[in-house]
Amino acid sequence: MIVGILQADSVLPQYQAEHGNYPGMFEHLLSTHNVQCKHYNVEAMEYPRIDDCDGYLITGSKKSVYDGEPWIIRLSEFVRELHQRKKSTVGVCFGHQLIAHALGGRAQSAPVGWGVGIHEVQVICKESFLDPFLAKVRLIVSHKDQVTALPEGAQVIANSDFCPVAMFTVGEHMFGLQGHPEFSKSYSAEMMGHRRKILGEEKYAEGTRSLDGSLDADVVTSWIVNFLKR
Repeated sequence: MIVGILQADSVLPQYQAEHGNYPGMFEHLLSTHNVQCKHYNVEAMEYPRIDDCDGYLITGSKKSVYDGEPWIIRLSEFVRELHQRKKSTVGVCFGHQLIAHALGGRAQSAPVGWGVGIHEVQVICKESFLDPFLAKVRLIVSHKDQVTALPEGAQVIANSDFCPVAMFTVGEHMFGLQGHPEFSKSYSAEMMGHRRKILGEEKYAEGTRSLDGSLDADVVTSWIVNFLKR
């Protein structure tokens, strides 16, 4: 299977030597499932023909889906093309929000503020691709925006008090998740340190403490692969 990684941002240069870049993080995850990856820097307007890949994954980004930049508008158009063709597509963080936004839902700055560190969400639907099934999953998060309105035909898969739309699907071909299975704890710590003044000391300390907890990134990676392959 060939998955096209639609790169919507780059790791800051000072962290790339240790952590790599976003496409490489996802390729590392997916390679354990015999998935071949191709990279497309959509921030630089690089796009495949839709049938060049069997499915697509949209990365996170420091930008907001409502920023209105030309590359975000073009990516929204591409998501609508993927939706029309019922092409298997997964969105992570910004990608999750962009799928909702592009298909008629809404993402906006969340009144609860930044989510950082490890968060737990409840899985409220037992879909076949959620194998192995867990009723609760813990992932690293890093976001100030959230999906606040779903597009037509969407179904919430997981939620929490902090993030009511933590995962959702549209039909059998679009899957969005707010958490980051590709992030390591060390990269999360770097990003919280970089944003320490923005986060404030209380949220920074809370997020940093949370990194002592366990992660379910391997399970969620299996869900992504199952979804893309079905």
